[in-house]
Amino acid sequence: MDNALWRGGWMSRLRIASGLVLFVFAFFHFINIGLGLFHTDLLHGMQGGRKAVNRHEIGSIVIYGALLMHMGLALVSLAQRRTLRMPFSVALQVILGLLIPLQLVSHLVQTRYAHEIFGVNDEMGYIIILMWPSTAIWFQSLLLLLVWIHGCIGLHMWLRLTTWWRALVPYLIGIAVFVPGFAFAGLLTEGRRIWADFADPDLREQYIEHYNWPSQDEFQALFAVKDYAQWVFWAALALTGMVYLGRKLWRRRHSVRVRYVNGPEVVSEKGMTLLEMSRANGIPHTALCGGKGRCTTCRVVVEEGADQLHPPTEVEARSLKAVSAPKGTRLACQMRPTDPLTVFRVFRPDGARDRAHASQGQERQLAVLFLDMRGFTARTTGQLPYDIVFLLNRFFDAIVPAITAQGGVVDKYMGDGLLAMFETANAASSASAGLRAAAGIGRALERFNQQLEAEGSQPVRIGMGLHLGDLVLGEIGAAKHAPRTIIGDAVNVASRLEAETKALGVELLVSDKVLDAAGLQCDPRDLREFSLRGVSEPVPALPVRHAAYLESQTTPLEQIA
Repeated sequence: MDNALWRGGWMSRLRIASGLVLFVFAFFHFINIGLGLFHTDLLHGMQGGRKAVNRHEIGSIVIYGALLMHMGLALVSLAQRRTLRMPFSVALQVILGLLIPLQLVSHLVQTRYAHEIFGVNDEMGYIIILMWPSTAIWFQSLLLLLVWIHGCIGLHMWLRLTTWWRALVPYLIGIAVFVPGFAFAGLLTEGRRIWADFADPDLREQYIEHYNWPSQDEFQALFAVKDYAQWVFWAALALTGMVYLGRKLWRRRHSVRVRYVNGPEVVSEKGMTLLEMSRANGIPHTALCGGKGRCTTCRVVVEEGADQLHPPTEVEARSLKAVSAPKGTRLACQMRPTDPLTVFRVFRPDGARDRAHASQGQERQLAVLFLDMRGFTARTTGQLPYDIVFLLNRFFDAIVPAITAQGGVVDKYMGDGLLAMFETANAASSASAGLRAAAGIGRALERFNQQLEAEGSQPVRIGMGLHLGDLVLGEIGAAKHAPRTIIGDAVNVASRLEAETKALGVELLVSDKVLDAAGLQCDPRDLREFSLRGVSEPVPALPVRHAAYLESQTTPLEQIA
């Protein structure tokens, strides 16, 4: 699979697939509990529907197979680690994952196992009465929280490689908080109701008969099975620790020396990946996907010792090919040095965890608008600084809403001008948004100048350059003081086009790339070619005397067809 989400090895893919199965199951299970907030019939009705799926032979195989596979692969992955040093989010996910089985075993034994062996009717009411009001209710509530946080971290670590995930995160955070809160509310509501019923001797007998309540001996048998299952888990965890320590002791017999360009020189165990060596020695090393080979942010250029390295695996080669990596580039999370090595880290976070991803930059094809106020210096000569600031703020208050209304963002203000970008889904929508914003600025300027004339002031004149091209978006600046901004040739072209508007006496110059992307066409005789400073090729652009009337000079292609 060439998709970045599935570029890892087969173990990574199985962990993702099994994790998704368990996450979906947990989501509907928690929503089911939350329905107790409204009515008991809703709670039991949804539980019946869920059981029809997960108690079916195929459903049981899928769910319990995913559970065993996910736990087993997690322990195998832990045993195979070369170091226990890891980012906080990864460490938290591992710790939560190890705590879950301790509580999950008790839940499974008292529900599914009791149902299959002793014929217990394990409806939600039975489970709640079994726990209420002892400490068991708090431990099972903690289990719910552990499962949900563990799953959300895993989902985020996986999907953050996509371009659309970041836009959805603010909304999904709300859902992530709502689900466990909803489940807790339903649990408390149903628990109080059913416990009040259970306190009535007559109703208690009906409940016991309805649920086929286990006898004392059966409960003892269930507790024994629970204890045995937990000991099996502890034994598996101990075996994992023994394998980890055994491998570590065996590797200590051999070590390898690695020198980082502009960094330290370290000695680490053979068999570790370069990324693990970096983390084990506290060396900052970016790895967005967590070291699974699904991204290339950990890549390095091997300056010495490349001929002694093993060839790239299929996973590594596929990821490097996706970014057209030059010769000598390798993924630190996939290469395992066995001989002395000198490497250069392509992306270096310098210890700033909160800036490692954004500082790498993101390439997009977007429309950018460069705007400048004409004759500002002459206009403000002799004015007080306060009056100048007041005029500028009034001007920006008038025109900037036309930009933001189209999804645009002012990247930076430059005295009497600004640079705006239109970060939309694709180049076509970005170009269309830029054109609508430019026309909106023209109309806003007309209204603003009418106010100035009514006050006896001279009208404001502007020049704008609108262009579409490849940009790099990222945090540029010192750590913790780096605003998100844009760089690229498209910014230079937009700036140069804006400068040309002064000599032409027009408000706007729109490059042909913007028109083409937006699906618009103008009279070919209206286009002019501009040789811009710092731009290798002439840029065809449409001069627009009054931006407010931009639409009158263009025609959608579908109307022409």
